[in-house]
Amino acid sequence: MLESVFLMGGLGLLIGGVLAFASKIFYVYVDPLVAAIDDVLPGANCGGCGYPGCTPNAEAIASGKSSPDSCVAAGEDVAVAIAGLMGVVIGEKEPEVAKPGCYYGTKDADVKYLYDGIDDCRAAAMVFGGMKECNIGCLGLGTCVSACPFDALSMGEDGIPVVDEEKCTACGTCEKVCPKHIIRLTSTSRRIMREYTEDKCITPCQRACPTGIDIREYLAHIREGDNAGAVQVIKERNPFPTVIGRICPAPCESECRRQLVDESVGINNLKRFVCDLEMDMGERVLPYKAPETGRKVAILGGGVEGLSAAFFTARLGHTPTIFEATSTLGGLLRIAISDERLPQHVLDWDIDGILEMGVKVKTGKKAGQDVTIASLLKEGYETVFSSTGGWDSRLARGEIDTVANVFPGGYLMIDLLRSDVQQDERIPCDGDVVIVGGGKMAPEAVRVCREQGARSITVVERRGQADSAFDASSLAAMEADGATIIYTAGVTRVLGQDEMLQAVELTDIPTGAKNVVNADSLILSAGRFPELVFSRIEEAVEPSKDEAQDVSEEEAVRQDILPVKWEGVEIFKEPADNNELGMLSPADELSGYSAAVVAINGGRRAAATIHSVMYGVPVLSGPYKPVTGRSILQGITKVEGVQIIPRNIMPVNDAATRAVKTELAAGYTPETAKAEAERCLKCGLLCYERTLADGAEKAEESAA
Repeated sequence: MLESVFLMGGLGLLIGGVLAFASKIFYVYVDPLVAAIDDVLPGANCGGCGYPGCTPNAEAIASGKSSPDSCVAAGEDVAVAIAGLMGVVIGEKEPEVAKPGCYYGTKDADVKYLYDGIDDCRAAAMVFGGMKECNIGCLGLGTCVSACPFDALSMGEDGIPVVDEEKCTACGTCEKVCPKHIIRLTSTSRRIMREYTEDKCITPCQRACPTGIDIREYLAHIREGDNAGAVQVIKERNPFPTVIGRICPAPCESECRRQLVDESVGINNLKRFVCDLEMDMGERVLPYKAPETGRKVAILGGGVEGLSAAFFTARLGHTPTIFEATSTLGGLLRIAISDERLPQHVLDWDIDGILEMGVKVKTGKKAGQDVTIASLLKEGYETVFSSTGGWDSRLARGEIDTVANVFPGGYLMIDLLRSDVQQDERIPCDGDVVIVGGGKMAPEAVRVCREQGARSITVVERRGQADSAFDASSLAAMEADGATIIYTAGVTRVLGQDEMLQAVELTDIPTGAKNVVNADSLILSAGRFPELVFSRIEEAVEPSKDEAQDVSEEEAVRQDILPVKWEGVEIFKEPADNNELGMLSPADELSGYSAAVVAINGGRRAAATIHSVMYGVPVLSGPYKPVTGRSILQGITKVEGVQIIPRNIMPVNDAATRAVKTELAAGYTPETAKAEAERCLKCGLLCYERTLADGAEKAEESAA
């Protein structure tokens, strides 16, 4: 018995020793911070944070790879508690929500695949490709519904997923499992920054609209009598809806499929109808905004593009201030369109709506004279966007005989040549000069610069030597004046310090190789300055001994002792022209925008570029197939089973009414607007909802 006790005790000691030794070898340290964060997290292990469970997310939060509010299953109280453990403060986060991007499910498809028992969208897409009629459409098997960890999705009667926005946490699970990219996360920022891609189910009219308004959606609101909802959809992409409803050339109507049956839908007339209702009621519908960021943005120019850039910048959460040279906003809309087409009070209504988004204005401030790039950056503006308009704007302001100088060292070739002829105000060309483009006028510009004592002259030509506008005599003349010609290149960046231009970045168009060239003056062969976004180049610059005496670096910056180094980059081009590098490319506006609605989209692209510059993120990222004029898209050549319904013509005001109102067009009545909205075929890519004659409807009903 005693031997057994000693034996068991010995075994116990041996096992204890082995375990103690093993604990030293296999000891796993648990970070107290990770453990504390893990205790706070709800333990849902849903994966919405991007990690396979709450413990990995706690480790990511502790290491700084994930934010304290990364848990999509928890509320604000959890985020605040984790932030307290981390010793940080939670800022306001922009809300996101999942949203289906397709109008048709399998129920409405004319021809369907039989999925033979397959009940997962990913498998159906892999085996069959989905519906025959639309390669992009929703497969309707509800894989996203099954995958949603928060029961925020359900399948609607039409075979399209329906999102419960109150339950949706924007975890992105549905987006990850959808093989057709039908359902995606969306937010104010995402909607402003996005561009059309080939895998999106977007109607022909929306693709034709320069601003990208979801036309199908706002017409649906009009049919349902939800006029405020229609205005909300329009203002997602257009800050001048009441104006554009009067003056838009309506490229959307040129692509309307209704034309395959009778006439296009009066899309622009319907836009005017709902926006006029808003204006007449005086109850403004404001679009969604991202949370405030506290970042200041300066915008030079209060025309359509500048106002649009300010509108979208404010919606991204920033604080824009417009600096306008004249005493009023609106640019050419204010002075170039008659009251018969665009009354002033209508323009004022839309501009006031832009200002209500939080846009500030300072009039009587001319770019390059009253305010400069460096002075604005010194005042705390993180970026400065130049949208000063073209030659037509200068004509309107009576500034033909003055030299325009929006940014330091930047000048237009037309001013260089004009001032040489008139011998009045001269452009400084006694340093390093870079001339961009010019064609047959480039040799003359080179001559003028040489006569003014240019130290060096570089001519930048986008085309190759064989395709350029320079003949043998032009080349000989420029070479005789000491000019260097660089072919197949574009200026992609300007760099300077305080009120001086110092260099320009040239990019070789075929290879993308970059080269920096010294430049004191940049001569641009266009009727307008390119739209550039300027920002401060952050680098440590030591003040001189006299300046630095008993002055801290922070105080030196405040007292403007340190110089401001800056750079300017172009706003990103239309997706169809992303390969067109550099200023004055065929994709750029060289004199003025073709229409106000096109300038609005320029302002949106400017806001996206401003956002990108401030946060250091690309505007376009990831796998990206943009829709361009060369894209091969699905389409149709005929529409069947649609009842012919004539278009409702816009009425005009009679003589008595025009004695009070100067406007010619009267606008739709509510009854006319509803009837016209009903003419919409509610297109998908290849789909459309047919409107049948009464007899056909009855025949279908009896057949059923």
